[in-house]
Amino acid sequence: MTETSPGMVVIGASAGAVQALLALLPQLPAGFPLPVLVVVHVPADRDNVLVSLLQAKCRIAVKEAEDKEPVAGGVVYFAPSDYHLLVEGDLTLALSTDEPINYSRPAIDVLFESAADACGEGLVGIILTGANHDGAAGLKAVADAGGVAIVQDSKEAYATAMPDAARQASPTARVMNLDAIASYLSSLGTA
Repeated sequence: MTETSPGMVVIGASAGAVQALLALLPQLPAGFPLPVLVVVHVPADRDNVLVSLLQAKCRIAVKEAEDKEPVAGGVVYFAPSDYHLLVEGDLTLALSTDEPINYSRPAIDVLFESAADACGEGLVGIILTGANHDGAAGLKAVADAGGVAIVQDSKEAYATAMPDAARQASPTARVMNLDAIASYLSSLGTA
């Protein structure tokens, strides 16, 4: 059985996210063909400064996700502050103000579970550094749908609770450091 060509990447991070994403996303090549959807826990009263920070450093487009926007390859979409980000079955984005999950809105689980439903085995889910358990159930949903589940190696994570919880929920997840994750993602554009 051959591995299905992925069609989308979802990433979740919390404490230590800025450093992890700065190490990971600028390594993606200019012609990277897949959409990348990112949830970072940002307090409701703050703007997500990661978009402007990464726009200057990435070779692909970086933007804040908009409601009902069709997903396009070669773009990194960040969940806006205080909104859950979901992927609809027709591969458009949806924003929601439903209750926080794991004390977070946006919540990683919401994105990962909706993307797993929409993309199935064409999804790559990545859990990075973080200090709570958000993302563990979502990564399990990615793995259960046949997608690729990746967890940042706890040895290099700023906060280990999130990668440890994700690894427990998805024991078959690949454990990689940031450089290995970047290499894997970059290879998706050339396969």
